[in-house]
Amino acid sequence: MQHLTHQSTHVAWLDQHLRDLLDFGIHVPDPDGGAGYLDNEGDRDPSFGVLTYITARMVHVYSLGAMLGVPGCRAVAQQAMAGLTGRLRDAHAGGWWNGIDADGRPLRDAGKQCYDHAFVLLGASSATLAGLDGAEELLSEACRVYEERFWEEEAGRPRDLWDAAFTRPDDYRGLNSSMHSVEAMLAVADATGDGVWRERAGKVAAFVVDLAARFDGRLPEHFDRDWTPQPELNRDQPDDQFKPFGATIGHGFEWSRLLLHVEAALGERAPGGLADTAVALFDRAVSDGWVAGPHPGFVYTTDFDGQPVVTDRMHWVVTEAIAAADALQRRTGEGRFARLYADWWDVARLHFMDEEQGSWFHQLDESNEVTDGVWPGKPDLYHAAQATLLPRLPLQTSLAAGVRAGMMGR
Repeated sequence: MQHLTHQSTHVAWLDQHLRDLLDFGIHVPDPDGGAGYLDNEGDRDPSFGVLTYITARMVHVYSLGAMLGVPGCRAVAQQAMAGLTGRLRDAHAGGWWNGIDADGRPLRDAGKQCYDHAFVLLGASSATLAGLDGAEELLSEACRVYEERFWEEEAGRPRDLWDAAFTRPDDYRGLNSSMHSVEAMLAVADATGDGVWRERAGKVAAFVVDLAARFDGRLPEHFDRDWTPQPELNRDQPDDQFKPFGATIGHGFEWSRLLLHVEAALGERAPGGLADTAVALFDRAVSDGWVAGPHPGFVYTTDFDGQPVVTDRMHWVVTEAIAAADALQRRTGEGRFARLYADWWDVARLHFMDEEQGSWFHQLDESNEVTDGVWPGKPDLYHAAQATLLPRLPLQTSLAAGVRAGMMGR
């Protein structure tokens, strides 16, 4: 089967869909700086306040739009970034709050999270390449905070959480923040030219290669301070937004793709086994997570025997499945990945895309009916927008660097 990305009509569709997404989120900036949480119509939902990870994601997405020449995107990115240089930033203890509540108060109880700071790195990297005012200074500060507070050189992985004042680190370690750190590190390396960030990404990737072999492709998400897996964590809260119990199908796909990016970025310096592990993670995610039949889709999580735990479908899972299938088709040349890429875009188009109000429904139940127990509204564009761009750019470059260099079409 010919890969759809070889067809100019499919590439044109990807381009148009990205523009539609950018139109949907055009009102995301908060007047006081930052990006709001979008509701089903694309308006800011003030009850969620302004969250750092959503703000940084939207800085990233609209910086990409600016570099693609889409009118309005630069202004949106600049206003969203004003939240990262302003009220989301802790001017006293350093770093970034998890967010600002509806009354404008910092979410101190959430502490300082690696997850948030990884996205600040990503957003600042894209903003720097897009030439946003103040972006280089933001990126420099974000790198310093991440290196001082989160990166643990001895482990070759980041710590996950501090208290709000950066005085007490938490014992929890997580694979989710490590995963987004890898994405951010590759972006920082491209934006700054500092190759140490790629080397760090390689260290985390090597850990995932070992972890995948030990757990038969079902990656544990939760660890103690010594990186001993904690497989029972949140058994009583299996659908937690950021720390669900069990193995997360979408992260199998996301890691599969990221391992290939690390391999391509590091070249001969890359750890061994990245491509083989990428295939193994992908195949495990498909065999455990895919549900065929009249209501096709991926379950959210499984236990460590591969049995479904949360059967709802999240939009971000299918976007990562699409991107991983494309990456593996290019890396291996195997036609089965091209077929799955096409099949899963069908699922996305027929079930997740909201033809009336725009963007993607973020959560469906096992019958593919819209629900919102985990993800109400349509908070941001990060996953869907990247699914339209990743198939059009080389594996060895971050999205922002590839777009800026005019590498669309690979």
